[in-house]
Amino acid sequence: MRPVTRLAFLGTPDVAVIALRALHDAGHEVTLVVSAPDRRRGRGSALIPTPVKRCALELGLSVSGHVADVLDADVELGVVVAFGTLIRREVLELVPMVNLHFSLLPRWRGAAPVERAILAGDDRTGVCLMALDEGLDTGPVFARVETPILPEETAAELRERLAGLGAALLVERLSGGVATLGTPVPQEGEAQYAAKIDRSELQLDWGRPAVEVDRLVRVGRAWTMFRGRRLIVERARVVALPGDAELAKVGHDSDRFPSGTLVGDAVVCGVGRLELLEVRPEGRSLQPFDAWRRGARPTVGERLGA
Repeated sequence: MRPVTRLAFLGTPDVAVIALRALHDAGHEVTLVVSAPDRRRGRGSALIPTPVKRCALELGLSVSGHVADVLDADVELGVVVAFGTLIRREVLELVPMVNLHFSLLPRWRGAAPVERAILAGDDRTGVCLMALDEGLDTGPVFARVETPILPEETAAELRERLAGLGAALLVERLSGGVATLGTPVPQEGEAQYAAKIDRSELQLDWGRPAVEVDRLVRVGRAWTMFRGRRLIVERARVVALPGDAELAKVGHDSDRFPSGTLVGDAVVCGVGRLELLEVRPEGRSLQPFDAWRRGARPTVGERLGA
């Protein structure tokens, strides 16, 4: 019979729910769940609980919005997954905690490791199960799982996949209770920091190579302008390099064709072109690009970003 570990779980978004459910289903006693406060959203400004809080209530678990409540929860270990708040030293001194971090530490410490890995063109990433300390993802690592970043994988898709790998790693390492966590190993190598993605970074620069523009689209909520209104590009793919005969169809020399010009379903970039698959016009719902194009009726050679 598996040893039952008394746990506190600290997390907030959907990706943390995967680990919470996995630990609960594995038979561990989740004594307390700590999540961010409810937020007002929607037209009626109703208070909406976080995904982790909703899951905890569904499972019949105790929930708190205060980290300090962990001190009175009589737990052996705290498990932190995408909690979004640093844990104070006085708590860590009394309750040991582990953290699932979605990168191969020390590369991409910080708030946006998945997005920064995609933007940098990394071909691999992973999940680290680490001991939590006062620093920003600086603690020693118990175990890690590596995985390739798929060519057209979005940040949301990759994050969900990493959450599944991390949940499985947690369950495996706690299969014999806290004792089977093992001894953590200090991080080695040059640290790189994954700062939160600022909204201004998400504006598409069609003068960049198509492969780089595509990475930004895969991060999510990337946008451009069309006729003075914002157009979010939700999904795209690199389809051609410079010199493609299709670029000449509008009657211009392809070497002088302005970046951002629409050619069929594609946009001319600084190097190559990017086919647009799904877009979200300002104030409207997600739609296939060809449906948007039929409605917007861009003229021959019209540009995005202007």
